[in-house]
Amino acid sequence: MKPRKQKNPVPLNVKVPAKTSTREFPIVGIGASAGGLEALEQFFANMPTDTGMAFVVIQHLDPTHVGIMPELLQRITRMKVNQATDGLKVKPDTVYVIPPNKSLSILNRSLQLFEPVEVRGLRLPVDFFFRALALDVHENCIGIILSGMGSDGSLGLKAIKEKNGLVLVQDPSSAKFDAMPCNALNAVHADIVAPAGDLPARLIASLRYSPIVALNPESEIKIKGNLDKIILLLREQSGHDFSFYKKNTLFRRIERRKGVHQIDKLQNYVRFLQENPKEGEILFKELLIGVTSFFRDYEAWKIIEEKVLPALIKDLPNGHILRAWVPACSTGEEAYSLAITFKEVMGNLKKHKNLALQIFATDLDTDSVNIARKGLYPKNITADVTPERIARYFTAEEDHYRVNNSIREMVVFAPQNIIKDPPFTKLDILTCRNLMIYLEPDLQKKLISLFHYSLVPGGILMLGTAETLGQKKEGFIELSAKSKIFKCTASDLETELLDFPSSFYRPKMEISEMNLPPKVVENIQVLADQVLLQRFAPASVLVNEKGDIVYITGRTGKYLEPVAGKANWNIYAMARDGLRMELPGACRKAIKSFDPVLLRHIKIGTNGGSQFVDVTVQQIEKPDAIRGMIIIVFTDVPLTLDLVPLTQKKGGQGSTRRVKELEIELQRNFEDLQSTREEMQTSQEELKSTNEELQSTNEELQSTNEELTTSKEEMQSLNEELQTVNAELQSKVNDYIRANDDMKNLLNSTEIATLFLDKELNIRRFTDHVTKIIKLRTTDVGRPFTDLVTDLKYPEIGNDARKVIRTLITIETSIESTDGRWFKVRIMPYRTIDDRIDGLVMTFADITVAKKLEIELKKANEVLRRIKKSE
Repeated sequence: MKPRKQKNPVPLNVKVPAKTSTREFPIVGIGASAGGLEALEQFFANMPTDTGMAFVVIQHLDPTHVGIMPELLQRITRMKVNQATDGLKVKPDTVYVIPPNKSLSILNRSLQLFEPVEVRGLRLPVDFFFRALALDVHENCIGIILSGMGSDGSLGLKAIKEKNGLVLVQDPSSAKFDAMPCNALNAVHADIVAPAGDLPARLIASLRYSPIVALNPESEIKIKGNLDKIILLLREQSGHDFSFYKKNTLFRRIERRKGVHQIDKLQNYVRFLQENPKEGEILFKELLIGVTSFFRDYEAWKIIEEKVLPALIKDLPNGHILRAWVPACSTGEEAYSLAITFKEVMGNLKKHKNLALQIFATDLDTDSVNIARKGLYPKNITADVTPERIARYFTAEEDHYRVNNSIREMVVFAPQNIIKDPPFTKLDILTCRNLMIYLEPDLQKKLISLFHYSLVPGGILMLGTAETLGQKKEGFIELSAKSKIFKCTASDLETELLDFPSSFYRPKMEISEMNLPPKVVENIQVLADQVLLQRFAPASVLVNEKGDIVYITGRTGKYLEPVAGKANWNIYAMARDGLRMELPGACRKAIKSFDPVLLRHIKIGTNGGSQFVDVTVQQIEKPDAIRGMIIIVFTDVPLTLDLVPLTQKKGGQGSTRRVKELEIELQRNFEDLQSTREEMQTSQEELKSTNEELQSTNEELQSTNEELTTSKEEMQSLNEELQTVNAELQSKVNDYIRANDDMKNLLNSTEIATLFLDKELNIRRFTDHVTKIIKLRTTDVGRPFTDLVTDLKYPEIGNDARKVIRTLITIETSIESTDGRWFKVRIMPYRTIDDRIDGLVMTFADITVAKKLEIELKKANEVLRRIKKSE
């Protein structure tokens, strides 16, 4: 039986690479919703039939109607289309469709049906299947998201990415409804984004160039050089070193990227990476594998909530602040989960305690950290968060939920490289989950030592369920073997931190280098400049625009003094009395231009006395390295002000000096007042201009608000009209169904076998009586009728049918069947209401009785003729 032709098929010479076992064929999960049927038709119309992949379609279906999706897809593809049943084994080159009002999962490559799974009032069948698919077939899973509304599928794609599966998303611009594709692209980095009709060719080409193979020792030696080059390129572009990641993980991720770009050799991919910095960013994101979710491994969080945290805070005093660190936090779900759990534990305490938790959450990926800071997540997080927690700790915003401020304020997010940057210390809780599984064993040992160093005795360490302490069990007590929760104890592990983390980035100094004598400066000019600066140059300070001290020259103790408390190197805080009030205004003036600002005869309070000083403040124009910084130069002024006559008495000399000091101070205050007035006038003008702009903006916003209100009313009206149109269309559909039923009953009541064909002679419709002549089933609709088995001795039926299509002349003939029956076969054109030819109508009238009578009549006539002849 020949399959039906496809529209614009992918060339059949493009095939998925052969697998080492038939069980390893890829399984493709396809999620779609509104507008998905058209996208599915475009996808399967361009998908060859012998790719070796299996396809499972998860379409949002009306639970109250019988599904006809298998029949619709069967018209498009030559692959066999089945509706999924419980326990059905998945086979390659076959399409499986989820039935209505069911949830679909997979175990050991067998489909499993469940009653509809509603998660917090939402049905998320795509997420449900994608997660199961990732767990079942690992790197052989492929997830595709097509047109649809909502965010179903985005969490499932994260699970597929975590297992090194392939992710494809329909280009949102080509989708009828772009919500599902857009949410998928926001959730993960898709390997391929293209219109639905282009996805098959891109998918097959990607699999062709990225065969799923394990990295054995022999192949590792061959590719080591190219792998090291890729690591170096990543380090140059991102500043992060991936040399301590497991080579198998690196290799598989790189193979995926090779396949996406259809690159056959690793050295060619190295060249491509050199020439395309954007690819380096994408590969960097791929290697981070930022997959997380709220309350991941629910049982582990249950233990934390019911046992670990209550025991940890039981003996803590009031006012104590616990410290927690969540390295590799990705987009922040785990850090927020810890904050929510702590809130709930505190709320369940019988005796109220005034305790707080400060969480430090860090990650290598700056983009993920920015997402975490916003605390904005899609609505499908209801699959992991209970309705009570949603109501208490989240605020609904359109299609998203935002974490409440009370939880967000407990967490501080920051970019950090856990291998290179200093760790957080004195921690009570540390959760590092599913990071070490991607690292080499040596680095895992270093991290365990680092975690022990960071935790206080009695602190809690929480690892991923697939991670262990290895041989570094000293210093930890196991609280839960299954959930990988440990308690820190005192030990000598801290000594192993001497070469961590700096040893990974700073080469150790050889003994011969340590014993080398310092280099001698032989330049006389340099020596002279140093002597001048040290002995004769005035004291000076170089500060940035904020006043933070960058460099100090000479002795500045008479003008600056450290501030009590936490170390503060800001000059405004360190300036002594008398100078503290003058410096801010002078620095503001200096920032406006590169001209020097002079402060004369400033009286500075020193230890037990006073000192007069001239201060020069100037913004630096050159060199460019320190352009924009401010230099502050202090010049001492002698106490003798040459104000006192020699003949004046000693008592009058002091009063005259005091008067002069007051006059200088009064003059300086007058200048400051004048400067303040000018600044105030400038500020008033700026505020006036800003006020006018705000008024203009307010008017524009009011106008926009009125337009939005009008648009809302128009949308409501349009919605009502659409509802009316929908009701009318539903009524027409019901009429069509009723007319279709009437036509079917009418045709069957005539007891005339009737077959309807399209212009390509593919079966469009048939009556029940046809099945007694031609071996037909319902699934044969859309297939060429000439390929089917028939009882008629009529080999020319195909040629006659094409002749009628060509000449539009009806052909009628009597044909005998193999079982002795006779039929009058009539082939005539199928005419539409507007008199267009749209196929053929074949009728098969049973004339067996008439034919037998005709034969008997001929025999009787022959007998009579012979009798007459003999007479």
